[in-house]
Amino acid sequence: MRVGVYVDAFNLYYGASRVMSGASEPWKWLDVRALAGRFARWEGAVIKRVVYCTAEVNDPEDIEQQERQANYLAALEAHGSADVIERGRFSSWAKEFPMTLFPVGNKAPIPFYDEHPRMNLPADLPVRHDSNGRVLATVRYREEKGSDVNVGSHLLIDVLKGDVDAAIVISNDSDLALPVAEARLHVPTGLLNPSTNPVPFPLKGMANDGVGSHWWRKITRSDLVASQLPDPVGAFARPLSWS
Repeated sequence: MRVGVYVDAFNLYYGASRVMSGASEPWKWLDVRALAGRFARWEGAVIKRVVYCTAEVNDPEDIEQQERQANYLAALEAHGSADVIERGRFSSWAKEFPMTLFPVGNKAPIPFYDEHPRMNLPADLPVRHDSNGRVLATVRYREEKGSDVNVGSHLLIDVLKGDVDAAIVISNDSDLALPVAEARLHVPTGLLNPSTNPVPFPLKGMANDGVGSHWWRKITRSDLVASQLPDPVGAFARPLSWS
């Protein structure tokens, strides 16, 4: 059984960051093929193809972050941990947002207003007030685009072309609900949730949907720690800050 693995890299990274919060073990030098292999338990399953969907970071405040990512992606390719690295877009720019309060017991945020009695902002904080009296602050806004679309596209292309007999999707992004549901009609499909959050309702289903033999699993701390690349991988070593 040929298994395709489709990785939403940013979803995996941020989910794993929460899973590993407070842990001392190295985990970022992750072998995604080995991670998926821990869960591919269909009879005769062999991981044929790993598609790693990410975006090249371009945060001007952290140039070394770009170097660490490039080093890691090169290690994935050199070790054969990923067969395809599909790159989306990563943007970073200044954006203005209303400042808000989150009072205890209230789920909805409350905007700051000029007359708000709890407002006590530093005098040198660069803010402005709009015509409604709200207090607006400028922040650095970062956004990754394209990874979920690329995951869904590669998943459906491989499934519908008959290039894989089963699929594993590593993501907890509900935007993937439609391609994952379609994949379940054609091949057994596993969902690996990298987050501490439960699987969102749109990604849920039944094990016997479509062709059946589907499953849902959570990635644990032990899964991440046990699925590390060798260090070094050829000329590519794990960054010191990832130790």
